[in-house]
Amino acid sequence: MQEEQITRMYRDMGISEGVYRFGAQIESRLKDRFDEIDRIAEYNQMKVIRAMQESRVNAGCFQYTSGYGYDDLGRETLEKVYAGVFHTQSALVRPQIACGTHALAVALAANLRPGDELLSPAGKPYDTLEEVIGIRPSRGSLAEYGVSYRQVDLLPDGTFDYEEIEKAMGERTKLVTIQRSKGYQTRPSFSVAQIGELIAFVKRIRPDVICMVDNCYGEFVELTEPSDVGADLVVGSLIKNPGGGLAPIGGYIAGREDLIENCACRLTSPGLGREVGASLGVMQSFYQGLFLAPTVVAAALKGAILAANIYEACGFGVVPDGKESRHDIIQAVELGTPEGVIAFCQGIQAAAPVDSYVTPEPWAMPGYDSDVIMAAGAFVQGSSIELSADAPIKPPYAVYFQGGLTWPHAKLGILMSLEYLVRKGLVTL
Repeated sequence: MQEEQITRMYRDMGISEGVYRFGAQIESRLKDRFDEIDRIAEYNQMKVIRAMQESRVNAGCFQYTSGYGYDDLGRETLEKVYAGVFHTQSALVRPQIACGTHALAVALAANLRPGDELLSPAGKPYDTLEEVIGIRPSRGSLAEYGVSYRQVDLLPDGTFDYEEIEKAMGERTKLVTIQRSKGYQTRPSFSVAQIGELIAFVKRIRPDVICMVDNCYGEFVELTEPSDVGADLVVGSLIKNPGGGLAPIGGYIAGREDLIENCACRLTSPGLGREVGASLGVMQSFYQGLFLAPTVVAAALKGAILAANIYEACGFGVVPDGKESRHDIIQAVELGTPEGVIAFCQGIQAAAPVDSYVTPEPWAMPGYDSDVIMAAGAFVQGSSIELSADAPIKPPYAVYFQGGLTWPHAKLGILMSLEYLVRKGLVTL
């Protein structure tokens, strides 16, 4: 009776019997994978609770502060919590950090000076960083301030080209930036172990070089973080994994004390640093979102694995594939045509609790070099820990699916994306 009621509910939501049964067959094979994810979430949940307890989080930490924000107990305690979670000397966690790109821009601009060189050993960075660096000319880029840039492309198998990395590291190399997640590429995302091996290699050549990891989409996916394997800075967005779907804005930078102080002075002002910046009533959401983050990330991971297995079974290329270990919450699906990408995103939108009636279309989004389609019916605008999908409308016409605050919602979104492809004759089950 219970299964009949669930099946009827999916039908009422617009999922045909064929799509539902196809998904159920795939899901039945994934129990062991899902159990492993739950165990990682359990460990990371204990890690977060311990950091909160050791930092003596209390109800006073949730109080509203305004103006300059001097002596903000909640802000100062939260930064101790983040340092505890990431096992770093210090952290900067602020609503004044607008997004992940802003957090990365602050960390780079704070720790690079004219004449320094920035090295990316993982190939091209995420699209929005191209203008931060100056790969695409933009006002206020690092290039305008005399910071040069060099990148080493990955080997054909998606691994680091250590020989070329060593050649690329010169006297001017000041900071090495490592993007953990794939971004709008179909390369593999990097495990914490792979990142640790790269950092150790860089430090053997130049111990003084700063190693920064763009940790977006990777927090709480594994038992460890890049800061556990030698990263001097780890950077991310609170409207992705660590905000747990509750943080309404914000970003974090965790790492070495002197580098974090540089970041604080860049974010606010020299001489003021981390002493200013009111929390404006968001502290409870920041704390509670971090508390929920390990289990929210687990739900998103289950959704990504289900998506990989479903679309692989339909004959599409998926990165990572259905059996690979996971190192971020993003699932790439190579649909091969603009029509496939658009149908997928429209299905995700139709499964949303917010704006489900909206039909997403590609548009010229700021910061990107092609039209982009984005699907997200989110409680927090742009929150990609919530169920969402986006894609640049250019070859290989891959869509990037991520998020899901709960496993049932992630599952509904995947089934609805498949339903839309089936309805438009782009997939035959």
